[in-house]
Amino acid sequence: MALAYVSVGSNVDREVHVRAALQSLEARFGPLTVSPVYETGAVGFEGEPFLNLAVGLETTRDPGQVVQDLKAIEREQGRTPDSNGFKPRTLDLDLLLYDDLVLESGSFELPRDEILHHAFVLGPLVDIAPDLRHPVLGRSLAELWAEFELDGQWLRVVDLGL
Repeated sequence: MALAYVSVGSNVDREVHVRAALQSLEARFGPLTVSPVYETGAVGFEGEPFLNLAVGLETTRDPGQVVQDLKAIEREQGRTPDSNGFKPRTLDLDLLLYDDLVLESGSFELPRDEILHHAFVLGPLVDIAPDLRHPVLGRSLAELWAEFELDGQWLRVVDLGL
């Protein structure tokens, strides 16, 4: 079994899509480790705030299959190709880490670069895996978070009763 971490985000009907994503992820992968939910500002575009969290799961699927499952869940929640890029979206699911695999394929990379640049990715990930080591840098996620500079990014915990 591989241990994978996924970023979950939504800024359109946020609570509905976050809850649906968690249900779909659990149905496909089994028990989840779920971070607190954060409200965060949109990054890269002007838009409504997002709800973001991180999820840990175990899987026998290879990383490409996991990414395909994540894209299928996004489509089930109304994500369309025209919502790619820096735009509002019903649901954004990204595979962040898969064991200690370092990989660059045509459609995704591991570890995902956003871990090092976006508070809405690293902050929730630290909540569920603070001692996990970044597979390229060899440093714990907690160490990376302690040195992270927000540079205008913000996050605040939101209680969805999950």
